[in-house]
Amino acid sequence: MKIEEALEIVSQTNPGMVRSHNEDSVAQEPACGLVVLADGMGGYNAGEVASGIAVSVVATEVCQILRDASPTDRDENSGEELAIVLLRDNIQKANASIFQASQSQPQYAGMGTTIVSGLFYDNRVAVGHVGDSRMYRLRGETLETVTRDHSLLQEQIDCGMISVADARMSKNKNLVTRAVGIDAEVAPEIHVHDVLVGDVYLLCSDGLNDMVEDEDIQSTLYAMRGNLPLAAEQLIQMANDNGGRDNVSVILVKVNSEFAAPQGWLAKLINWFKK
Repeated sequence: MKIEEALEIVSQTNPGMVRSHNEDSVAQEPACGLVVLADGMGGYNAGEVASGIAVSVVATEVCQILRDASPTDRDENSGEELAIVLLRDNIQKANASIFQASQSQPQYAGMGTTIVSGLFYDNRVAVGHVGDSRMYRLRGETLETVTRDHSLLQEQIDCGMISVADARMSKNKNLVTRAVGIDAEVAPEIHVHDVLVGDVYLLCSDGLNDMVEDEDIQSTLYAMRGNLPLAAEQLIQMANDNGGRDNVSVILVKVNSEFAAPQGWLAKLINWFKK
């Protein structure tokens, strides 16, 4: 089955109740099974420039390569699947573009962005992220965090300096330890996860999870998993009702059927028709 027929994807972004403009960017490319979300940071307008560059580079470059290749192809040099290589290489390409712009144009000095991206293929999802924008997965009634924040707070939790409960009250929530475009190079974290029919994946900026408890995210997704547009709208409304101190963006992906990659002669035939 074609990937765009197997997945239902919706996205929504909102400036929140305090910020005058929106520095988040989102993209969905159903035909190649790609979703991307970025949360920019920097001076006036610079954050939205950074997030816009990141989302545009990853979405455009990944989908362009996948017109003539399969995510399951193996990279000649590393032996890794193309899905992993594409996310890593193009997040790094976005990093170089943002860093160069910040170095050459004074109004963009110091700008950067988080990013979280999911490439769905062959009943799996490759997840690439930098910073504290997250991916969650609702499987059955259980909500799990797929990504691990690159943040000072997460490092403090990992080494036992602070409990998860106390972390909710911390003033260090927004101190990321890794971001796209701040330094000349960045190391994206990439993992591949199996996907099951019925799964719902949530990508979000921290404007959601800083304002809404995971338990409330879980109950909303579970109750509204049959109506993704309403679920996205409700999640953003909850963040704003709780103060909306930041921009808030969500992408929801529901797996409606399997999407195993064609094998053998069928794969070759499909690739021939692509050309």
